[in-house]
Amino acid sequence: MRSKFAVLAGSVFFLLLFPIISSAQVAPLPPGSKDSDGGQVQAQDSPLASIESAIEDKSYDKARSLLDAYLSAHPADARAIFDRGYCDDAQGKILQAKEYYRKAIAADPKQFEARLALGLILAKEGDPGARKQLQTAASLDPNPPNATTKAEALRALARLVRNSDPDTAKQALIDALRITPETPEDMLLAAQIAEAEGDTDLAEQAYRRALKANPESSAAISGLAHSLMEQKKYSDVEPILKAALARDPDDPALNAQYATLLAAESKNNEAVAVLEKLHQVDPKNQPVARMLADGYVQSGEIAKADAIYTELLATNPNDGELEAAQGQVLIREGKYDQALILLQNASKTRQDDPNVWGGIAFTASKTHRPELVLDALTMRSKYAPETPATYFLWATANDNLHRKRQALEYYQLFLKSASGKFPDEEWQARQRIPVLMKK
Repeated sequence: MRSKFAVLAGSVFFLLLFPIISSAQVAPLPPGSKDSDGGQVQAQDSPLASIESAIEDKSYDKARSLLDAYLSAHPADARAIFDRGYCDDAQGKILQAKEYYRKAIAADPKQFEARLALGLILAKEGDPGARKQLQTAASLDPNPPNATTKAEALRALARLVRNSDPDTAKQALIDALRITPETPEDMLLAAQIAEAEGDTDLAEQAYRRALKANPESSAAISGLAHSLMEQKKYSDVEPILKAALARDPDDPALNAQYATLLAAESKNNEAVAVLEKLHQVDPKNQPVARMLADGYVQSGEIAKADAIYTELLATNPNDGELEAAQGQVLIREGKYDQALILLQNASKTRQDDPNVWGGIAFTASKTHRPELVLDALTMRSKYAPETPATYFLWATANDNLHRKRQALEYYQLFLKSASGKFPDEEWQARQRIPVLMKK
């Protein structure tokens, strides 16, 4: 069954049959500015006409001075308040612009322009309030009507929520395409929405269309490569990434993706070589550093992995993911006391991670803390089934605490599940079972 997105996207992809016409997506012009055809849309006898003419000519200081005088006599004029914010916005005075946009919204909650302008700023800042502003703007109309600006609000909303709410994003994109021509960026956005919905087939099709429209789009290349890797179509990914890297051999994102591909193909040494190159160029690139540390772990270069995790934790203290990763590395280095400290710290933020609790149980066993072993195993059992290794830890911890019945039960469960895969531990269990049965 095709996904809900595939059905709705039919109207999107129908537009792909028509020629692509680029439409600029720019910040909302103030009311009274010219429309996309160059025609004056605001009556010339408006009190703000001369001011907005100055804004259109980018004479922002002049417009600001005129607006301050006008607002002293008309403090509740929402359009003038927006114009004042627009002048600050155009000159990079973002804090002041936001203040004026909020005032304009307070004066007229249905003013499209202020909602859109404020929403765009908040989206750029990562402020969660951006969604409310853009969603409200998308439900309103510009004054005077302007299809391009209306579509900009819809597209901005779609971009903002494409991962968190793909249903809303796809509908916003479809609504934008109903009133303005499609662009290559729309194809890319459609692909990203499909990917967010988990529809890898549809995402692949859309990424290919976007790439055909713009062959050098790094985002389309990266998206298509990711979609293909999700489908394990590794042989299809390699020529795409190699061609892109031939054009731009130093692109960090493409190189990181190529390293991911190599690792997926079990070419770990080649992947590490690519990541080492990236890390040397930009040692502060933390995603690359994390990938390289993991690559070192996979290739058995534990000391190198430990060094990178130490550097990462120096700048990211209390990062549970990093603490857990370095804790596992320290276990492999036999540094059990240090590993236990890191893993216990990691458990504060990763309470549902069975690997963290398993690591705590193992290091507690190695440092002769049977009570802690049992506590950690109890936590782990909430999130993952038992394994031969955990049965053995249950058994030895209970044995050390002289809990004969529990130890005997877990030794027997361990032997039943081990199936000859843990010869040393199985020998120990077989030695302890007769002893415990005699007690």
